[in-house]
Amino acid sequence: MAKRINNRRTRDINTNEIGAENNVRSLFNWSPLGIDEERRDQRFLRHVKARSEGQEALMEAIDGSPLVIAIGPAGTGKTYLAISKAVEALEAGQVSRIILSRPAVEAGENLGFLPGHLEDKLGPYLRPLLDALSDRLSPKRLKMLLAEGIIEIAPVGFMRGRTLNNAFVVIDEAQNCTYGQLKMLLTRLGWNSTMIVTGDPNQTDLLPNMSGLGQIADNLEQVENVAVVRLQQEDIVRHPLVAEMLKFL
Repeated sequence: MAKRINNRRTRDINTNEIGAENNVRSLFNWSPLGIDEERRDQRFLRHVKARSEGQEALMEAIDGSPLVIAIGPAGTGKTYLAISKAVEALEAGQVSRIILSRPAVEAGENLGFLPGHLEDKLGPYLRPLLDALSDRLSPKRLKMLLAEGIIEIAPVGFMRGRTLNNAFVVIDEAQNCTYGQLKMLLTRLGWNSTMIVTGDPNQTDLLPNMSGLGQIADNLEQVENVAVVRLQQEDIVRHPLVAEMLKFL
């Protein structure tokens, strides 16, 4: 009899523990079996909506032009919207790969003193692109796409001589590219591809008059099928203080 009571108490304790564990899992939306990973994947594939008129114009330009140059101050969502559109195009089967590139320009730090091999040294420069991708794809899927080469992240110097067919190409931080570098990058555009060039000419880390982004944008603004979108301070979607600071910086 005592043994039966002990067994019943054990079952009650186990039931309570299981119930408490389920409550904890429900509270934190986590499951070791990966059940909630599917929900997370679905959340990451949501469509992004424009939060300003400038962002709406940028998204429409990406949908309608094979080459888009997006110029604007920090916090206007240039890179995020471009990468979001790239992920949507890949998931819809419109392109077979995503190629993201940005210049590895030092901003006060010395590349040679960073630890590790070349890939490790370039990691900090490419990190913002990975952060944007991580917000659009689950970590597991992002890791798989990177491993298979479907998503490629490369410095500008690795782009010379390539023809980028059936790809969605994003050139980020283009204000740190010279006119010659941008000319080289723009002529990489291949068949069935879209290229988005983003940057802020007012925040270049190059020497004065070396950045070619502003001149490239002015020259190509009159070319058919090239869209030049100029975002303004009212398009900034970061902390409101960012827009206020930029008025005085």
